[in-house]
Amino acid sequence: MTPKRDFLALTDFTPAELEGVLSLALAMKSGTDRRQPLVGRTLAMIFGKSSTRTRVSFEVGTRQLGGHALFLSARELQLGRGEPIRDTARVLSRYVDGIMIRTYAHAEVAEFARYASVPVINGLTDKGHPCQILADLLTMREALGGWAGKVVAWVGDGNNMANSWLEAAGLLGFELRVACPEGYEPDHATYEWAAARTRVLVTELPEEAVAGAHVINTDVWTSMGDEGESDARRLAFTGYAVDDKLMAQARPDAIFLHCLPAHRGEEVTEAVLEGPQSRVFDQAENRLHAQKALMATLMG
Repeated sequence: MTPKRDFLALTDFTPAELEGVLSLALAMKSGTDRRQPLVGRTLAMIFGKSSTRTRVSFEVGTRQLGGHALFLSARELQLGRGEPIRDTARVLSRYVDGIMIRTYAHAEVAEFARYASVPVINGLTDKGHPCQILADLLTMREALGGWAGKVVAWVGDGNNMANSWLEAAGLLGFELRVACPEGYEPDHATYEWAAARTRVLVTELPEEAVAGAHVINTDVWTSMGDEGESDARRLAFTGYAVDDKLMAQARPDAIFLHCLPAHRGEEVTEAVLEGPQSRVFDQAENRLHAQKALMATLMG
């Protein structure tokens, strides 16, 4: 019997496996691969955080692959009344063929994976957002032909997205530059892991990060769960907005990415988000294709 595989971080895959998932995603998107490997299979989707792209892309993707997606709010499960994670994980494993979880604490997803006998997918935690990075890498491949020799810049909060970009850079070997204020750096252990494998820069200067870059990334300054810090964060991130002036310091053919939702006029200007270099809606669509390939790989 093949051991079950989880996807809690990009580092759960080898570089070759990661590239294989992305190649499959392209084939599915183009229609050259129309297989339905999830016929008769069910994905349980547990949401501790609200969602647009994660819920819709996983639910639609599962159905397109022939399977069924089951939406489960953490508040409506017995988890919300104190049932141990290990018990829920073992029970759900008797009913479904895979579990996707979008929540706050990464430790919860890790415990779920430890006790579940079916694949567990990290739909987002406070530590990482690997499914989003799959979509972002797919967008890079479409827009730029790939990531070899490319420079990716991250401007803003060193959050879960920045952590997953560090993992991607370490696995695939492209250069990553992260610009963030002091006190908002990405996870140090993840940084050290990536820096031992590729060129990584962490700076407080957005201009240094984006100079000559092929990709400019950002995210909201205040993520879900951090709303009480919004005023302090808005002050700390003054000067970190991606605008036309900052984009002009990247390569002329650079693309702009944002995982959405975006706060126009805060971390990015309307002109950049809606401008010709923006690929944010291609990026959002690619959540569907990348996750279909991921589910086919883990569950099919």
